Amino acid sequence: MPEAFVLFKTEPTHEREVYLTLSDHPDVGEVHALYGEFDLLVRISSPDSKGLSGLLMNTFRLIPGVKETQTLIAVGGE
Repeated sequence: MPEAFVLFKTEPTHEREVYLTLSDHPDVGEVHALYGEFDLLVRISSPDSKGLSGLLMNTFRLIPGVKETQTLIAVGGE
């Protein structure tokens, strides 16, 4: 099952709304608030790479308050 870690920059004052939206999504395994250049770190998974791409482009980047994302695709692990 493909996994990715996604770094989110949010619009000022929208961190909490984006955090809560991501936390409620069934494909999100973890959400962490950050201090620094990015506001949130999220671990997501999907049954296949096409689904992962769809989540990133058609769901997460369209959440109101999301300014920018950076995706790190995880490989291997076991």
